[in-house]
Amino acid sequence: MDQHRQTGCPAVSPAVIVVLRRVLEVLSSLKLTILCLALAMVLVFVGTLAQVSSGIYDVQHRYFQSFIVWWHPTPGGPGIPVFPGGHLLGAVLLLNLIAAHARRFRWSWSKLGIHLTHAGLVVLLLGALFTDLFSVESFLRLAPGETKNYSEDSRHMELVVSTEFDNELDQVTAIPEARLRKEGVIAHESLPFRIRIRRFYQNSRFQPIGKAPPNSVPAATQGPGAGTVVYEVPRATAMNERDLQSAVIEILPPGDDGKSLGTWLVSDQLGAPQSISHAGKTWRFAMRPARYYKPFSLTLRKFQHDRYPGTGIPKNFASHAVLVDSERGENRDVLIYMNHPLRYRGETFYQSGFEKNETATILQVVYNPSFLAPYLACILVGAGLLYQFVFHFVGFLRRRKRLSSP
Repeated sequence: MDQHRQTGCPAVSPAVIVVLRRVLEVLSSLKLTILCLALAMVLVFVGTLAQVSSGIYDVQHRYFQSFIVWWHPTPGGPGIPVFPGGHLLGAVLLLNLIAAHARRFRWSWSKLGIHLTHAGLVVLLLGALFTDLFSVESFLRLAPGETKNYSEDSRHMELVVSTEFDNELDQVTAIPEARLRKEGVIAHESLPFRIRIRRFYQNSRFQPIGKAPPNSVPAATQGPGAGTVVYEVPRATAMNERDLQSAVIEILPPGDDGKSLGTWLVSDQLGAPQSISHAGKTWRFAMRPARYYKPFSLTLRKFQHDRYPGTGIPKNFASHAVLVDSERGENRDVLIYMNHPLRYRGETFYQSGFEKNETATILQVVYNPSFLAPYLACILVGAGLLYQFVFHFVGFLRRRKRLSSP
C-alpha cells in the first residue's frame, strides 16, 4: 500500500495551490471586470477620434484587431506600446468571465438561468473573436452574361505571373501582398526565373517623366515604368478611397550568376499586363486585387433596379443568377436582393450595389465560420433570463399562496 502511494501521481505542493488560488482570485475579480470595461470605453473613444486622420480599416487594425496599440514616433521606426488593444481586452474579459463563473459555480435549479446567461456571454465573446480572426470579406462584380468562380478583395493585392499552359488553361502563380512588403528575392518552382522586389509602395501616385521635376529617375527600365516616376503618398483615409499599391520588380535568371533581364513597374493603376519572353514562353505579370476562388460559379442573367415613381431614389435592386456546382450537381437559378442573400458552402452573397451605369452588379461575399454564434448567444441569454424570471415568479406565487391560506 505504501509502495503504491510512492509510485502514484506526486502531490501538488501547498505553495503551488496558493499561487493558483491567487491567480484565480485575480482573474475572477470584479475590479478586473470594471478595469477592462473602462479601458474598452477609452479604446473605443480614442479609436473613433483616430478615424478623423486615419482610415477606418487602418484604425480597426491598429486599435481593435491587435493585442497592443503601438505608437511610432517616426514613420517606419520602432514602436512603443501605449495601450492594450481590442484582442487583449476581449481575451481578458473572457478569462475573467470564465474564472468568475468557475470559482462561484454551485449547481442548483435556482441558478440554472444564471448559468445559461453566462454561457451565452461566453459564446458571444468567442464568436466575436473567431469572426475577427477568421472572417473574410470580398466582392464579386458581374456583368450580364458574365461567369465567375472567384471574388476579389480590393484592400489586398497580389502579384500574378502567368503563362499559357494549354489552349484552354493558364498556369498562374500568385504572390500575396504580405510577401511583397518584405521585398527581397522570390523563387518558386513554377517559375523559370527569380523575382526581386526592389521597392514596394503601400500607396503611390504616378507622374510622367516629362512632367516630373529635373533629375527625376524613372521607376523601371522596361514597360510603362520606363517613362513614369512613382511617389509614395500617405495612406488613404476616406471610406470611398483606397490605397494604390505598386512595386518595382526585377527579373533575374534562376542561378546566382547571370545578367538581369530588367526592371518593371507593376500596379493595379496600369492597364493590360506586361510580358517578357523567357525559356521559350511568354510570361505575363500584373498587380491585381487578391482573388478567392470557389468550387462553383455564378452567371448573371439579369440585373434589376427599381426606383420610386417620379424620383431617382433606389427602391430595390436584385441579381438573377445561375449557380453551377459540378461537385454537388447543382445547377439552379438564384435571386439575390436586399435583405435576401444567397448562402452557399459557408459563404454569404449580399446584394451590395451596382455600377453607376447599371451595367454590372456588385455582390459582397462574406465567409464567417462563426456566424451562428450571435444567434446561439442570444438564445442562451434569453432562455437564462426567462428561466430566472419564471423560477422566481413561481416561487413568489407559492409564498403568496401559503401566506394567504388560513
